[in-house]
Amino acid sequence: MTDLDQTDRQILRELSRDARQTAGALGRKLGLSQPATWRRIKRLEEAGILRGRRVRLNAEPLGFGVTVFLGVKLATKGRVSVEDFERAVTAIPEVQVVQHVLGAYDYRLRVVARDISDFERVLRRRIMTLPGAGEVEANVLLSEERRAGPLG
Repeated sequence: MTDLDQTDRQILRELSRDARQTAGALGRKLGLSQPATWRRIKRLEEAGILRGRRVRLNAEPLGFGVTVFLGVKLATKGRVSVEDFERAVTAIPEVQVVQHVLGAYDYRLRVVARDISDFERVLRRRIMTLPGAGEVEANVLLSEERRAGPLG
């Protein structure tokens, strides 16, 4: 674990708000030079604390108006390998996130679809036919609020 000082934490807060900021712009906000800011960002990346910067797409304007969280319980853990299930589920384009979890279900999936009937098609034709797919519970996303995280 890397020791983080207050400046490192401020950098993480700022980048979590807007990862597009340049090291120069970020340094000006924090009272640091561009090279000093860049070195700190690089150190945070090398320590594995910053794992990249991603574009977050808004699915709705792209035609995906429904997001569903699925809990999936594997039907026969001993007969189907976890790797086979994971390989197959990650190949489905509508499945945005695959999380192997502990609890009532083995996996938690974030699935996007154009509408409920499109989701039903994805569920029946793609997800329920996966190797080892058993019990499934669906939760439709009504709204989402982005939180800054533990440093925000």
